Parts: sequence; C-alpha cells; structure tokens
Amino acid sequence: MASPEPIIPGTRRVVVAGFSTRAIAESAVRAGYAVASVDAFGDLDHRAAPAVALGRDLGLAYDPRTVARAARNVPGDAVSYVSSFENQPDAVALLARGRVLWGNSPAVLRRARDPNLVARLLRSHGFPTPEVRLRPPHSGIRSGIPRRGWLVKPRASGGGHGITPWRAKRPLRRAEYLQEHVRGVPGSVAFVADGRSAVLFACSRQLIGEPDFGASGFRYCGSILSGRTTATFAWAEALIEVGRRIAEMFARELHLVGINGFDFIARDGLPFVTEVNPRHSASMELAERAFGFSVFGAHAASFSGILPAFDLTAAQRDRSTDVIGKAVLFARHATTLGDTRGWLENDDVRDVPHPGERIARGNPVCTIFARGSREQDCHAALVRRAQRMYEEIGGSGRRSA
Repeated sequence: MASPEPIIPGTRRVVVAGFSTRAIAESAVRAGYAVASVDAFGDLDHRAAPAVALGRDLGLAYDPRTVARAARNVPGDAVSYVSSFENQPDAVALLARGRVLWGNSPAVLRRARDPNLVARLLRSHGFPTPEVRLRPPHSGIRSGIPRRGWLVKPRASGGGHGITPWRAKRPLRRAEYLQEHVRGVPGSVAFVADGRSAVLFACSRQLIGEPDFGASGFRYCGSILSGRTTATFAWAEALIEVGRRIAEMFARELHLVGINGFDFIARDGLPFVTEVNPRHSASMELAERAFGFSVFGAHAASFSGILPAFDLTAAQRDRSTDVIGKAVLFARHATTLGDTRGWLENDDVRDVPHPGERIARGNPVCTIFARGSREQDCHAALVRRAQRMYEEIGGSGRRSA
C-alpha cells in the first residue's frame, strides 16, 4: 500500500517552511531526503538539519514573509511549504525564488483560497457546499441546507482561528466572509494531485474546540483516522467516493499539484466542503502511521507526474489497522516547561518543545498520538494521555499565571 519514495535527480536537499514543519520534515527524511527547515518552533524532535526557529534563533515574530526571507539563507535545491503560506502567495514567490517549488504556485493559491470561487465550482459540478456570502444577508437563505445560521470566517483562515457565529447586523470586515453553518461531523480529506487527477490517502474526523485538549470554539485540535470498516462517518465508503470525485475536480479546475486537502462537514453521508487547503495538513501524518503511506514521497513524485497506486477504501478495510488519532495540546496557562528531553523517548509524543521554553496561554505545547480498536477507545486514550501531560506540566511547579 505504501507510495513510492523517489529521490528526484538534482533535488536531494529540500527546505521546508511554515508555521510548524516537524511532520513534513519527518516524512521527507523518511523518504530519503536531506531536509532543512524554518518555522516558528524548531522543535526538539525536529529531524531537519538545520531546524531554524524564528523566535528562539532569530528573535523574530512568525509571519510567512519573515519565514521566506530567513529561508533565503538556508541552502536547498527545492522548497516546500506548510501552513500558513497558502494565505500569502507573495511569500511563496519569495520562498521559491531561484529554487524548485514543490507546492502550488501563487496563482493556484489565489484561486484555491477564494471561498466564492470554490463554492461556485462545487455547485457547478453538483457537489454539496455551504452557501457563501461576501455581504451579510438581508433576510433568510434560499439554499437547500437547513437554516442553521452563519459563520464569520477570515479569508486568511487556518486551524479554525477567527471563526465565530455571525450575529444579525454585525458588519463584515474586508478580510471576512460568511459561510452557512452546516451541522454535522467535521472531517478532512487528504490527497495528492498532478494538476489533472488525484489520489486520496486519508479521510479523517476532525477534533474541534475540545476542552480536554485546551481548545475551544472552532479551533482544530486533532484528527482520528479509522483503518477499519467501522469508520468515523456514516456511509463512509460512499463519502470517500464522493470525496475522490471532489478531489479530482479540484485537481483539474484549480490545477492543484502535490499534497492537498479539503475540510468538510459530513451530513447524511455527504461531504459539504467548507475549505480547500492547498498544502500539507495536520491530519496527513496519520496516513503515514496507519498505512505506511509516504506523504512526502508521494508529494515529490507528483512533480514528475507520478501518482501513487493507493486504494484508501481497501486500506481502511484492512483489519490489521487500528484506529489511530492525534491531538494538539494547547497551554491552559502561561507555562515555563522543565526538562522535556524525556518526552523524546515516547514515540506517541511529537512537536516536543525545548527545555525551559515559555509557552503563552492558548499556544500549542505538543502533539500526542494514540490507538484503539474502536474510535471511542482511541479518543479516550488521547484524553487520558492529555490529562497525564497536563498533570506533568502543571504539577512540576513551573506553571505561572
């Protein structure tokens, strides 16, 4: 089931850049590439060399343009980006100057991140999608979706940041839009594309705003990927088939290449697409753990027109695969960590911060993983592990208000 892991001639060293690059760097190293990175964290378990952290190493605040400028000083044959470069195409152009870009171009990003265009594409091809408005509605809605209200979403969205329920008469800022609020199960699809077709390699449930992981509201805090027929969603195989057709449509119409994803709300067995993520996404590493799928290997190969021979439905039917999940833990208090080097011995803890690192309330602390024979068992295991991590952090006496 694993995808090919090619070393593309002339591109042996890759620079990865974005908010948090640990996962994509780990996949790239596993695929045989020499990797350097620039991100906000430079985590202790980062496998890139060097792994430049903007704040700790350079004294700079995170911004994609700042990352791109810092990456100019890091040698590499190719560059690849993660969140939140998709919201700043000009930063992608700067990052890629003079190097091979393994990622969607600035022109593609501008189309893929246009919520009105994406909604029109979905409707024109007969796929379900919430209604999008660039101005507040004057009266009711006329779509076929039940009247459930509206969400205010920032155009430069990511991880659920800034999403709030819309209140009547509340004006929209220039950088915001309204999306109809569809009730259902939140999820995401991950796929690799070559500009013409696409191959799905993950379909997972999203964990949103869960207090057990220090999150609230619409904030993304993890994913659960089922490897069995007892999948997260009702009518799972039908949902995956619709997801495959949507991914292929996006690949053709938006000219997507490399690894991509889209978020959706599952309702009545259908995925109501809410957003396109034309870059590496947080849920993708679950496919690497569950199926042995080489995420970065597939990403690199797609730029030579090679897509993997991978059947997601068959992989999920494989009863040797447990349900696997991840959760991002957010600091409940401003926290100064003690010696975190012991966390490196646990394969189910990732994005390990450096000893003595101070983490502001609401910022990510680390990522945890868990498995289970059923989805509820996997989720319960994540919650237990989160509780132990919070006890270790809070019980050390190093927490401050």
